[in-house]
Amino acid sequence: MLRKIGYFCTLVASFKENIDFNNLPRHIAVIMDGNGRWATGKGVARIFGHRNAVQSVKDITEGCGELGIKFLTLYAFSTENWGRPKDEVDGLMELLVNTLKKEIKTLHENQVKLITIGEVSHLPLICQENLRDAVEATKNNSGLTLLLALSYSGRSEIVKATKKLFTDVKAGVVKEEDINESMISNYLETAGVPDPELLIRTSGEMRVSNFLLWQIAYTELYVTKTLWPDFRKEDLYEAICAYQKRERRFGKVLERTV
Repeated sequence: MLRKIGYFCTLVASFKENIDFNNLPRHIAVIMDGNGRWATGKGVARIFGHRNAVQSVKDITEGCGELGIKFLTLYAFSTENWGRPKDEVDGLMELLVNTLKKEIKTLHENQVKLITIGEVSHLPLICQENLRDAVEATKNNSGLTLLLALSYSGRSEIVKATKKLFTDVKAGVVKEEDINESMISNYLETAGVPDPELLIRTSGEMRVSNFLLWQIAYTELYVTKTLWPDFRKEDLYEAICAYQKRERRFGKVLERTV
């Protein structure tokens, strides 16, 4: 047993040791999937999967902060998730409130800046209040920026941005001929945040699930079969190592030297 533990520790260390700190992604996005399957596999209610997933959020946020990653976006709750059973949704909202209350001090002490994207106004009032408190308390922090996507839909975000832009065109604030990709990006909820270079999806599902549809146009995808409640720092390091081995061409052909 001790040999196995020793091997595991060596393996974990090797992932971090192989990271090129001069080639870190500035922005990592995560689709946190598999909480329900994790709970089902253990014969417990789905909400227990969500509760155990809180440690994964802490671990990955801490890991990104330690590495010097500038932005981390977590897909916490999609607009489609409102269609889940009421007891599960209620449990998730209660978990969100309690977690924010417990972690706001730690976020502030570690210079994490919290912001939210999505239809936060659709959340219960107590959730909105706790989110506002956390955002306000951390707004001047200069470390990792943590974006929580709550009641979020990539398509809805693009629709809202289009409406805002159309309104500004009608008002003469923007000229139609000046509209370009950069301008549209500035009308999204992630304005001022660089597009993710790396998108991690847990649980092995091969889809993007309506997440950051505009922003991930050239993002590197990394899919792992690990369920989110089991995802830890060593899994993050492995994902970053895999990202760094890729050649990012952005649709071009890179010149090679012989």
